[in-house]
Amino acid sequence: MRNWSHKSRTPFPILLSSDIRFGPTDYSNDQTWELTIDKGEPPALALATTYGLRVKILRIFPRFLEGDVAIIDPAAYSSPIQVKYLYPNLIALTFSPLPGINAEIEYWVPRPQVIAARAKINNGSANQRIIRLEWVAVLNPLPGGQRMMPADIGLIHILDGKTEGISPVLYLTNGARPGNGPFTSLTLDLELSPKDSNVSTWALASLEDRSSSYELARHTADSNWDAEISRIIQVNANLIDIHTSDPDWDLAFKLSQYRSLSLLLQNKNNEFHPSYVVTRLPDTGYSPRGDGSDYNHLWSGQTPLETYFLISLLLPTYPEFAKGLLLNFLDTQMPNGFVDWKPGLAGQRSQILATPLLASMVWRIYQNTEDKAFLEQTYPKLLAFIQHWFDPVYDRDSDGIPEWNHPFQTGLDEHPTFATWQNWSQGIDISTVESPDLCSFLYQECTILCQIANIIGRAETTPALQAIADHLKIAIEASWDESKGCYHYWDRESHNSSSYTLLGTHQGGGTFTIQRDFEHPERLQLEIQSHDEATRPLQIYIHGNAPSGGHRVEKIVGEDLRWHLGRCRVTSERTYSTLEQIEFQGLNQDDTVIVSTVSHLSRDITTLLPLWAGIPGTDRAKTLIKRTITNPKLFWGHFGLRTCVDRRPNDPDAVVQDKNTYNPYICLLVEGLMYYGHVNKAFELISHTVNGVVNSLKRDGSFRRTYNSDTGQGDGERDALSGLAPLGIFLDVLGVRILNSKRVILSGSNPFPWPVTVKYQGLTVLRQKHKTMIIFPDGQNVTIKNGKTCTVGLE
Repeated sequence: MRNWSHKSRTPFPILLSSDIRFGPTDYSNDQTWELTIDKGEPPALALATTYGLRVKILRIFPRFLEGDVAIIDPAAYSSPIQVKYLYPNLIALTFSPLPGINAEIEYWVPRPQVIAARAKINNGSANQRIIRLEWVAVLNPLPGGQRMMPADIGLIHILDGKTEGISPVLYLTNGARPGNGPFTSLTLDLELSPKDSNVSTWALASLEDRSSSYELARHTADSNWDAEISRIIQVNANLIDIHTSDPDWDLAFKLSQYRSLSLLLQNKNNEFHPSYVVTRLPDTGYSPRGDGSDYNHLWSGQTPLETYFLISLLLPTYPEFAKGLLLNFLDTQMPNGFVDWKPGLAGQRSQILATPLLASMVWRIYQNTEDKAFLEQTYPKLLAFIQHWFDPVYDRDSDGIPEWNHPFQTGLDEHPTFATWQNWSQGIDISTVESPDLCSFLYQECTILCQIANIIGRAETTPALQAIADHLKIAIEASWDESKGCYHYWDRESHNSSSYTLLGTHQGGGTFTIQRDFEHPERLQLEIQSHDEATRPLQIYIHGNAPSGGHRVEKIVGEDLRWHLGRCRVTSERTYSTLEQIEFQGLNQDDTVIVSTVSHLSRDITTLLPLWAGIPGTDRAKTLIKRTITNPKLFWGHFGLRTCVDRRPNDPDAVVQDKNTYNPYICLLVEGLMYYGHVNKAFELISHTVNGVVNSLKRDGSFRRTYNSDTGQGDGERDALSGLAPLGIFLDVLGVRILNSKRVILSGSNPFPWPVTVKYQGLTVLRQKHKTMIIFPDGQNVTIKNGKTCTVGLE
């Protein structure tokens, strides 16, 4: 890895945790450490954790002393810190804490409950030097705990403490003794001749009792460091190495691969294939129940959209991890074909039907592995899964067009049309609409299943799949709005795309008389606001005429009412040609009611998915791209695509999260641009997206869940999966698909303004504007000078 210098006041947090590639992980008792420079009190080169919020903080940092000089703050170092190498569980730093004294410190996490360091101190001066190296451990426990204190085990000096069921023990080699400075520490006195060096190691283990922690710490500190580090470096050398003209891009792609691997975990019993968590930080990873079943949404399972995104980061290096993630979904399949949307390592289940994106995952894996057996293994379950989506439970009007059950299935937790927990969302019941995104997912799944069926000899299943795909395509194309250049949602029963109409407001309970005839059947949206933000024992009775002309009274009570902070949004189950009145029972006189028709015309990133699925014809795709997707006034931002471009229909001044980008959806749309041959726009979009990632890394030193499309400012959870640089889709745009170190598929030409070099396990692909050179591990090379798709291999 290329050296990375630390500059004063530049954010520099590094996360270290156990790596699934080098040993077992512990889903219910994980410990992640953060290494920071000149942060905290005192400012120091410090490792810190909270053990998953079981301690206020534990910090470990070095203190260098010579004579009357004591150095803690890296700002006072004689030379700045540089990163020699960095991996998910290992980092090496070089610097000079004192003039003529050179230091190299390696921090290593060999397993979940222990962290270790090796310090190499070299006298680079011409004089004899006496240096004192102190390792300070500051523990601020929760009530009932004990700070780190010196203790003895036999003749060995250690530091130990206690907090919330764990007993951290710090062990330092070379005959360390307790320090006598202002901090609790273990100390080594180093007498160094010119050019002489000293090597010492420490380990801090955090198990339930002091004896176990001490044994683990001592064993870890005595490890064969050179062998372990060589192994880590060698394994990580097998990852994809990108060289562009921008070192910030190169670093973002490298760190994204590391971060994606660090998110992978397995439970202690190995009952499931490895899965992942959304973010892995010092405050996460502890389960009071002991099995992870009490984790929040960031650690409670894998979702289809983010799994698809993660698979593109794991391939081609780790196809087995990618396959395991897909199989985690299929392993939840019920006899009727149901697959759970969010399976977790503790056996968590959402009881929500998975987003139809599973065949797309299988296809992406196959494109990188050409593993026909994997297609044969998964095809029957994929087919049953898609068939289940057309069960009457999801196709409520039996028209062959299913509906979502929950906004989570779309992949947007904070959906601008359907989320009920955000004031700026309409809060429409998602099951009352048919949507272009679900139809696009299903269409793509059917199309891919047809391709798989032809490969594995199951052609007899393709006519039914093709018929479903054709029907879905017709429905999507009928929702096209030429005046706005986009697709819209449409009502489940009326199949119209309605606009927002305010029907009136009402104060308190009682009968609200409206008496309104509609040109087309309309579904109603009710919003109730309690003046004290409390819920109400509300009952609603809607009186009106059905589209068929018959009178109806719709009763809405109990589980149909969704309250959040004193606000309740209700979508009528029925549509009405005439609305007479609405009765509200259980409201206070100061409560407010707003009645409107449902709006299907909002534009968010999910409505662009027909492009990804390859549904529109060439002309319509061009219109969607030019007038909507790449329109700076709509979705196109400096740092990616906006998630939403419309304000809330009943409040033009309401702020909607229209500037947030979401990389997993952006990657789907880049695929769509590539499918229709708009390679330059795909290049621009991926460039904007990577620049957003880079901007956040440079600004605060971390990936973020989303990025502001105008400023690049990160938002949401730190170092979250969805905020990683999209390496897989970058390679797609570049036209390079690596199968292994001896075979690569090239397509098109390099759209980027500079040459790009891709290195992988001894293979080098130099992609220039009009030619590509491939150098194989044995030194053989081939030059390709045309843009035709071709497979280049040693065989």
